[in-house]
Amino acid sequence: MDLFGEVRRYSRMALGVFELARTPAIADPRANLRKNLENRATNFLNLAAQAIYANPRNPYHKMLHLAQCEYPDLERAVTRDGLEPALEGLLRAGVYLTNDELKGKTPIIRCGQQIPSEDSSYENPLVRTRIEARSGGSRSAGSRTGHSPPSQVHWEQYWSLTARNLGIEQDAYIALLPILPSITGLMVSLRGPLIGWNVKKWYALGGNLWDSWHCRAATRAMVATAKMAGASCSFPTYLPNNDFTPVAQYIAQKKATGLRCCVGGFVSPAVRVAAAAMEQGLDISGTIFWLGGEALTPAKRKTIEAAGGEVYPFYAIAELGPVGHSCPRIKTGNCVHLFDDLVGVITRTRLAPLSEVEVNSLLFTTLTPFASRALINAEMDDSGIIEKVSCDCEFGRLGYQRQIRNISSYGKLTGQGMTLAGTDVLQVLEDALPRRFGGSAGDYQLVENEGIAQTVMILRISPRVGPVNPDQVREYFLNELKRCYGGTLTARTWKHAEAVTITIAEPLATPAGKVLPLHLIGTGDTESHTT
Repeated sequence: MDLFGEVRRYSRMALGVFELARTPAIADPRANLRKNLENRATNFLNLAAQAIYANPRNPYHKMLHLAQCEYPDLERAVTRDGLEPALEGLLRAGVYLTNDELKGKTPIIRCGQQIPSEDSSYENPLVRTRIEARSGGSRSAGSRTGHSPPSQVHWEQYWSLTARNLGIEQDAYIALLPILPSITGLMVSLRGPLIGWNVKKWYALGGNLWDSWHCRAATRAMVATAKMAGASCSFPTYLPNNDFTPVAQYIAQKKATGLRCCVGGFVSPAVRVAAAAMEQGLDISGTIFWLGGEALTPAKRKTIEAAGGEVYPFYAIAELGPVGHSCPRIKTGNCVHLFDDLVGVITRTRLAPLSEVEVNSLLFTTLTPFASRALINAEMDDSGIIEKVSCDCEFGRLGYQRQIRNISSYGKLTGQGMTLAGTDVLQVLEDALPRRFGGSAGDYQLVENEGIAQTVMILRISPRVGPVNPDQVREYFLNELKRCYGGTLTARTWKHAEAVTITIAEPLATPAGKVLPLHLIGTGDTESHTT
C-alpha cells in the first residue's frame, strides 16, 4: 500500500466530505431536473467543446479528428438529427470506447493509429473531484473514480424523487452498503439526512481487522469529519461473518413498534436479509427494498417477496453515477427509468467478450458540466433494451420517457454488488491458479450463478489437476483477486458472505462444445447450484 498516497487521497476526500456536509440539498428537484432535461443537447455540446475539443489529452479529441468530425459538424448533427441519432453516427465513424479500452487493458486503435490513453485522460478539466473511490488492492495501483460535490448534490435529486415515488420519506432507512474504498455507504450516511431521509442504520461488511483496519479507520475518519461539520452522519455497524440476521432483527423490531423500514443497498446482501428473516421466523413484511449493484433476477425477487418485502431496482455505474431508478408502476423485471439528463445511451449488437453470446451492449455518453469524466459512447460491459415508456410517476411526469429493461452484465462479474472485469479474472484463472496448484489454463473455470439466497461464484477445478485443498485454493483465489481492478473490496465482500464455492469437476462446455473460463449470469451461461 502507498501510505503517503492514501493519506493524500483521504485528505482530499475529507475536504470534500466537509464541503458536502455544509452544502444544502437543491430546494426544488423537479424544476431543476426538468430544466436539465430540456437543455441536455446543449449541455452535451458545451461539455464536448470544453472537455474534449479543447483538451488534446482526451482520446476522444483524436477519435473525432480521425472521424473528420470537428465541433461545427457535431453541433449541426445534434441540432439537425437529435442527440441519440448523432451519437449513433459517431459510433459508426469509430467514436466509441470498449470497456477494456476505457480501463487501459487494450490499446485504442482507430484508422490504423494508436491513440494514447491513461486513467486521467478522460477527466473533466472543468470540475475538481474531491470524493474519490480507488478500486485497486493493496498490491496494485488500481483505478480511481472521482466525483465532484456538485455531481453528488445533483444525484440526490433522483433519490428525493424515488423517496416520493415509493412513499418512504418517513420510513426508517437502513443502508446495507460497504465501507471505503466504496463511497456509496458514506454518501448515503452523509447526504441522506440532508434530503429528508430518516437514516437509522448503516450496516456494512467490514472484513476482519487484519486486512481491513485501514478501510475501517478511513471510514471512521470521514464520518467524524462530517459530524464536525455539523452533519447527522452515522458510523457503520459491522455485521458478523456470513451473518445477516442482525439486519432482519432490526427491521422486525422497528415493525413491531409500527415503523416501516426501507433497505437500500446491493441485491445479494438484501436477499440474505430476507432469507435470514424467514429462517428465524421474523416478520419483516411491508419492508421496501431499493436495490442495485447486480441484476435483480426473478429468483432474487421471489425470495424478497416471499419474506413479505417489496423490491425496486436502481441502476448505477461507478464511472457515471446513477443511470436509472425504478418506480411503483414497474413491478417485474430488472427495469428502470433512464435519466436522460445525466447520460445519453444508445445500443449496439455485439458478441460478448469471453463468450459466444450476442448481446445488446449499452454505450454511455456523459452530458452534464459537472461529470467527472467526458465520455462518448463508452461501453461498460452491460446490456439492456431501451424503449419508450409512458408512466404516471414522479419521473414520468417530469419527462423521463425512456426506460432500460433486462439489464445485465456480460463482460464482468457483479455478484454481491461488486464489479470485476472478466479480463482481470481471466489472468487469475489461466495463469495464477495453474502456476500455484498445477494444471493448465483450461482446467479452472469460474461460474457466476444463482444460489439459494445470493449470487455465488463456483470455482470448478478439473480432476486432471490432482488433489487440492479447497480451503487453500479459495484463500489463494481471493488473495489474487486483490490484484484486480475492484479486487480488494470484492474479496472482502465475497469472503464475508462465503460466496465462493470450490468444486472438483470438469469445466462446463457451451452447446457448441467450447470450454470458456467464465460463465456469467449476464450471458445466461449458468447452472443450478447444487454443490
